[in-house]
Parts: sequence; C-alpha cells; structure tokens
Amino acid sequence: MVVIDVIRAFSVSAYALSAGATECRLVADLDEARALAARLGAPLSAEIEGLPIEGIPLSNSPTQVLEADVRGRPLVQRTSSGTQGIVAVAGAERLYAGSLVVAAATARAITAAAPELVTLVATGSDRGHPEDLACARYLEGLLAGCMPDLSSLLQPLYATERYRQLLAGEWPGFPMSDVELCLAADRFDFAMPVTRDDLGLRLIAAPSS
Repeated sequence: MVVIDVIRAFSVSAYALSAGATECRLVADLDEARALAARLGAPLSAEIEGLPIEGIPLSNSPTQVLEADVRGRPLVQRTSSGTQGIVAVAGAERLYAGSLVVAAATARAITAAAPELVTLVATGSDRGHPEDLACARYLEGLLAGCMPDLSSLLQPLYATERYRQLLAGEWPGFPMSDVELCLAADRFDFAMPVTRDDLGLRLIAAPSS
C-alpha cells in the first residue's frame, strides 16, 4: 500500500531524509508528537488544517525543513492528511509513504517486491487536493511500465484557486517555493517504507537501485 500526500507531508519527509535526517516519525496526535519530539530531542514539523501552529517554528514545509538542522536527527511529523492516512492503515503488510519527488523510486521498490495487489491511497482527493490523485495515476502508469504525462495529470491542480493562492504566497506557513519543491517529480532515488517499532511509526529512505 502507498499512502500519498504530495502537498506537503511526504514531500517534507523526502526532503528531510535527503538533508540527512535519520528517519521520520509519523504521529497523528499533536500532543503525542510534541512528547515524542521532546523525548528524542528531535525537531517537530506540524500543522493543523494546513496552518502553522503557534509555538512550533517548523511547519509542514519542505522549504523550512531544508533550512532547519535535521542532519543526523529524526524528524517528528504531524499533519492533518498524510500522517493521519498512514496511521489509519498502519496494519498493512507492506506500507510506503508516497509523493511525486519519490514516485519512480517507489514504483521500482514495489516492482522489486512483486506484490499481488497494490493499493494507492490519494489522501487529499476528498479535500480538493487533485495533486494526490495525479500522483496515484502517475504511479499506476509507472507500475504498468508506462511513462504517464504528468503535466496533463496535474492540470486539475493548475486550474484551482488554491494553486493560485499557493503560488502567490497567500497561505500562512506555506512559502511559495514549497510548490516547486513538491512538484519536482522523481527528484530522489529512494522509496520511503514505513514500519512500526516501540516508538511508533518509522519512515526511512530505502534506495531503490
């Protein structure tokens, strides 16, 4: 199963891992996320309904993550869509966090595992976030051995008022640069498997080649 959140949870995860974070810890509850970050001495990336949280300097932003000190440390993440989706299906036999920046690598990892069934969950599709459905269709094409036209798949996003607002920098805690970072398809050559241990849900970078 692949749980997809393009803008922005699992793009944040990918950029954090690329910047040297050791892992990402995915948590549904804000108080639990605060407690885990304190326990680990880790930075916390969090939002509520897409908005920054007072007292938490690092929002759900790949731009901010790249500017933060994450090298050699875990990153704790709490979001209103992506982390909730992962927590909801944490019992899946094999689980990946997905976004456009790791799409091809995720497809390669799934192909290598050769599962009988692959479920793609576009977390934001019911919240007016067409980029997650576009990513799911892109992944579906890659898994079928095709090269989908991503620009066409993203047209529903480009047509939204939300996209215009994001590009204009009108959303609090959402730097304009986040859009370009999140839509940079296949930027990283690693998939992001999610497993559970004594501390909860753990997401890491797993090279796909």
